Amino acid sequence: MNASLETTDIFRGAFFMCMGGDLEDIRFRQHNKQIASFMFTGQNLHKHDKAYLNGHALVNPVQFREALNHLRDILFKQLRQREDTRYDRTNSHRVHQNKH
Repeated sequence: MNASLETTDIFRGAFFMCMGGDLEDIRFRQHNKQIASFMFTGQNLHKHDKAYLNGHALVNPVQFREALNHLRDILFKQLRQREDTRYDRTNSHRVHQNKH
């Protein structure tokens, strides 16, 4: 059965990837600091999540490291894109202000 889960824990996300989960999206929310939320879908995610939370999860450590690095790469790429977009909007707004 396909399930979906959301987590802000990058290590938990890497575990889901090791267990066959697919990263569907990364969402950002702003509190006092920016928080990334990883959205996963896949088979048996709730079963794997329960094993993870209970401390019964086992993974190949090399696969886990690769999944963690992959998630970090995706996260930082999206953060850079968000920052570039925000920078472009700020500069565009300043250009329009200076013309008036």
